[in-house]
Amino acid sequence: MRQDGVALVQRMERLRASGIVGQLVRFAIVGGLSAVIYSAVYLPLATWALPPRRAWLAVFPAFAVAVAFGFVFHSRWSFKGHGTRDEGPGQQVKFVAVQASGMVLNAVFTWVITGWLGGPVWLPLVPAVTVTPLVTYVINRQWVFG
Repeated sequence: MRQDGVALVQRMERLRASGIVGQLVRFAIVGGLSAVIYSAVYLPLATWALPPRRAWLAVFPAFAVAVAFGFVFHSRWSFKGHGTRDEGPGQQVKFVAVQASGMVLNAVFTWVITGWLGGPVWLPLVPAVTVTPLVTYVINRQWVFG
């Protein structure tokens, strides 16, 4: 049992030294702010501008605003010093593609929860701010900023 604890401490030290822990913390901060921005756009639209079963339509403008914020801060702070930076539009295109997959994921969550299940419009925010950020973090780290 003691060896397991030592191995865990050594692994954590390697992760810290590699910069992954700091990167993940920065990603979580920017992601948290992006979630607040996403929610601030999504909730008013889904609550007052759209019928509840059409709340999934609010995902698109909410995601567009959150992505614009996220790209600037993820590329300049979250993933700063990690991997390479393309001088051309390639990295931006990849980032938008990853975010588009996240937008589709959020639209599906919203459609299923508010449409099929008839749930409240706030409920899709739970997977939108927990599942989607984890998926996009992994893809961004490996493909966009890798």
